[in-house]
Amino acid sequence: MAESWATLGVDLHLEPTGSGGLRRGLTDALRDAVRSGRLAPGTRLPSSRSLAADLGIARNTVAEAYADLVAEGWLTARQGSGTRVAPGTRTPSAPARPAGATPATSHRAPTRPLHDLAPGIPDLASFPRTEWLKATRRALATAPFHALGYGDPRGRPELRTALAGYLARARGVRTDPDAILVTAGFSHALTLLGTVLRARGVRTVAVESYGLDVHWALLRGAGMATPALPYDALGTDPVVPQTAGAVLLTPAHQFPMGTALHPDRRAAVVAWARRTGGLVLEDDYDGEFRYDRQPVGALQGLAPDQVVYLGTASKSLAPGLRLGWMVLPPALAAEVARAKGQADSVGVLEQLTLAEFLTSGAYDRHVRSSRLRYRRRRDALATAVTERAPEVEVTGIAAGLHAVLRLPPGTEESVVQAAAWQGLALHGLTYHRHPEAVTEHLDALVVGYGTPPDSAWAGALEALCRVLP
Repeated sequence: MAESWATLGVDLHLEPTGSGGLRRGLTDALRDAVRSGRLAPGTRLPSSRSLAADLGIARNTVAEAYADLVAEGWLTARQGSGTRVAPGTRTPSAPARPAGATPATSHRAPTRPLHDLAPGIPDLASFPRTEWLKATRRALATAPFHALGYGDPRGRPELRTALAGYLARARGVRTDPDAILVTAGFSHALTLLGTVLRARGVRTVAVESYGLDVHWALLRGAGMATPALPYDALGTDPVVPQTAGAVLLTPAHQFPMGTALHPDRRAAVVAWARRTGGLVLEDDYDGEFRYDRQPVGALQGLAPDQVVYLGTASKSLAPGLRLGWMVLPPALAAEVARAKGQADSVGVLEQLTLAEFLTSGAYDRHVRSSRLRYRRRRDALATAVTERAPEVEVTGIAAGLHAVLRLPPGTEESVVQAAAWQGLALHGLTYHRHPEAVTEHLDALVVGYGTPPDSAWAGALEALCRVLP
């Protein structure tokens, strides 16, 4: 076998490590060659075609190994300059990685992609630092001294009061401050709900056919089964299994498909909850960002006794703030507060600042500014795709921080691989598909146009257009 791993054209002999097949063996051998210094930073590697011919293996195997190492940060791939060893990768003092170990055991973190179009992150460069600092100063100047103590596990009353007013005005949520609980983001909220639902005897939470695997994993970690609901042209079909005690939905803007839940289905899921006593967990992750019309109101407004409304500042401001909130039905509020603990576990200064940010109008101004920026980016994305790749269709409502690009059948994997070669972080739709999804397979990209700063947006869009079929 060793003889088949011939030279690279740079006088380097490779031997496979481990027993995970040709792709794994080539990936590990190349990674070890870079780590040990046998492949110096900047070294240009042969094309996938040439190396495949030398090794007597399929070209796709080499291309996939290269793409894996580009994604990990060991190699770079740019049009016109080929595939090269990334700068600063030599670590001769580091011990060799044992066969079968994951890349996380290496002594070097992967480099950042040249362009990031992964969904779920806003433009962090546009975070309103000056206004946030002003709000922090005002909040600290007026806060009573006891506000810096452990506090109510539901969160600071200033923030809960500000949220009650804002959510009623902007999202149609029906609540009062006593029904709001502040969390350290959506995952924290979902973990608390999983604990409470499990204690109530719930063993199944139905989820959507497309979504985030981390959310499904959190529910499964709480002891829940997470069957997938069907998805069709009208969006998620809330045919909730009889065993389910709750359902997790993104009704205002389905993630990642980008559709709003059909009015008939909004009514149907509320009717299910009232009939069965089940709960609807409403993830309103980017409800403020609708560009072609007023956003549809929160589902919670239709049934405040059956819907748990969940929101965060992660998309409107920044995920690093670790600020989220739940609007809870009265019958559930005390249980969730007890599950959170005896004292508030979310930073008091951040809560006080966000309360001031909301009441001063700075939050509304920032959202309006962001909405205009993201609308322009979505329009530019749609125009560029139409002109450069007419076989690709931009789908979903004009909303949020991402769009779905429908690809010709059978092309998703190759496009995502080509993007990795160009240093472009990009998600295929398959990445977000539930293992038990009840829907036809679609080839598509989930493009996060909110992530790049303004200075990098044009370059990221150009990189995307280069890889589209």
